[in-house]
Amino acid sequence: MTERLFEEKRHASLYQKYRFGPPDELKKLVLHYLDKKVRFPHQLAVDLGCGTGQNSCTLTAYFEQVVGIDVSESQVEQARAVSGFPNLSYRGAAIPDGSVDLLTAASAAHWFDAECFIKEATHVLKPRGCLALFGYGDNMKIHYESCGDRLNNIYEEVSKAISNYNYTSSKITGANSKLKILFETIPFFVRIEIMPIKQQLSIKNAVGFIQIFSMYQAYLRANPSAATALLERTTSRILEEMKVSSTEAKVDFIMKYFCVLACKPE
Repeated sequence: MTERLFEEKRHASLYQKYRFGPPDELKKLVLHYLDKKVRFPHQLAVDLGCGTGQNSCTLTAYFEQVVGIDVSESQVEQARAVSGFPNLSYRGAAIPDGSVDLLTAASAAHWFDAECFIKEATHVLKPRGCLALFGYGDNMKIHYESCGDRLNNIYEEVSKAISNYNYTSSKITGANSKLKILFETIPFFVRIEIMPIKQQLSIKNAVGFIQIFSMYQAYLRANPSAATALLERTTSRILEEMKVSSTEAKVDFIMKYFCVLACKPE
């Protein structure tokens, strides 16, 4: 990674609280692709940019061993605190060449140096080992009964307020352009899938999700009172539009996921 924006302990704790793992539809897509390429049993999956481990944990049911790697010790510390996954470990780096069945990055690959990443991925993957790089763009939508448009306007105003302060890293455009630079660097065949996913989130979690954005955290560091007030105002406006009193009320949160799949030749 060329930028290190996720190392504060408070940010890591928010990641653990509000970050959600990949949806089942995406997980099934990746595993179906892998099953056609790599013989059973699947031995080793490596999750790069693992953060607090949500994606790493989901992989443990399908591999003999899963390793999560992240440059942020605060994020890894939060990940290690989650028990119940004896075949999951976390480390800083150092994966043996030719040992990996599946190499994943969940909403992290846009931070990577493309050429260095692909070079290392080619080394550590087994012959016919697979890459799965996935995430979502910034076109998230919120729906609740008849006030979906108004809720989306609120969300867009939050995004605009953050970006107006120029705290949005240029690296985020990598996610929003579906990792175009990265997948153009992959020297073997690439398959790209795009899928809209709808999941239910509480208002509390939907607003909490905004807090984990690197641009919001930069805004918070620069202007704590304004950043805090922005989220408080956003929560109040959502409650008012939905005509509910509890932040546990659920909304449909719709995200367009993308997935870059590739298989190393034999």
